[in-house]
Amino acid sequence: MGATDNQGSFLNRISIRRNQVVSMEGNHEQELEDLEHFQKHVADRFSDLLSPSEDFPSDPMLSIAWVRKLLDVFLCCEAEFKAVLLMGRDPSQISKPPLDRLVPEFLDRVVKALDICNAVSHGVDSVRHFQKLAEIAVSALEQRPIGDGQVRRAKKALSALVIGMAVEDKEGGGNKATERSWSFGRRSGVSAPNKERAVGHFRALSWGMSKGWSAAKQIQAMSSNLVAPKGNEASGLAQPVYIMSTIMLFVMWMLVTAIPCQERNGLMTHFPVPRNLAWAQAMIGLQEKISEEWKKKEKKGSAGLLEEMQKMEKLGQSLIEFSDSFQFPAEAEKLEEVAAQVAELAETCRKMEEGLVPLQQQIRELFHRVVRSRSEVLDVLDQGGKASAPVM
Repeated sequence: MGATDNQGSFLNRISIRRNQVVSMEGNHEQELEDLEHFQKHVADRFSDLLSPSEDFPSDPMLSIAWVRKLLDVFLCCEAEFKAVLLMGRDPSQISKPPLDRLVPEFLDRVVKALDICNAVSHGVDSVRHFQKLAEIAVSALEQRPIGDGQVRRAKKALSALVIGMAVEDKEGGGNKATERSWSFGRRSGVSAPNKERAVGHFRALSWGMSKGWSAAKQIQAMSSNLVAPKGNEASGLAQPVYIMSTIMLFVMWMLVTAIPCQERNGLMTHFPVPRNLAWAQAMIGLQEKISEEWKKKEKKGSAGLLEEMQKMEKLGQSLIEFSDSFQFPAEAEKLEEVAAQVAELAETCRKMEEGLVPLQQQIRELFHRVVRSRSEVLDVLDQGGKASAPVM
């Protein structure tokens, strides 16, 4: 049975149960069973992302296709979480301890996640700009015979591409890795005016948030006060609130690591998720893998962990080196090597062309879904508050 079928069956079961008149004791047993199913679905979905199965085909981790699958996982988990928390429930239950504290904290994390969605959506715009620059280079270097004019055109586009990728880290505070990327631009013979134009264009694309906004600080704020429930709370509604908070934190953190996003210096690489929680094992495994890649990223100064961007950056640098040493007519062996790199860059552009717009639409869908869910939770809290208010 697929993930969608599992979700439909789970949501239908909760809907039917909540509409039945049952004893308080029986209701508690069903609550425990619903929570167990929710945790199992979370574990299964993240396990598929970590170790793909026959039903869940493999895509390279942090590729556009993989990120889209992660967002699908988030949307499925969010729908089930809302059903567990709200469907057919007496609003007064949400207004009692510890939920009277945990649910508002969760809603505060939601607001921060919405900011991150906005920032990442702007980041996807900049990635699409990088793609267009790479396509210009591909078009020039695919010409035969290849001459000085084609090489200069490709070099100009690729230099703007490499500089644009370096800007994000430079604007984030600057480090040696960034200086290396910028010095690469100088080695390539990129003039200061061209560099300023490239920087200005990237800023126009990426500065969708206020200047002082920081993705790293936003992620850190989302993780504050995120503590696993203990004792009796671990078997109550505090548990799904904690699970969904952790999923939301992980997904937002992953988006920030993958896609250019304003101010990522000091981005945390460790979440306080207890290793003894069965549903969290795959998530912890993913976190560890991505954290290792992020540490490498900080050393080499690339603009994000999105697989297609890393390929584009590597190929762009190699092709700029070719253009620096190009003399007409080029050696046949060198042209063959360049043709293979151009073909790989063209394939990367094709994947980006197919995937970036749907990815951006998915981020917007996630944004609007979470906004609606937040409003529904606030309505229930308001109803619960009125129900528990003393009659004057």
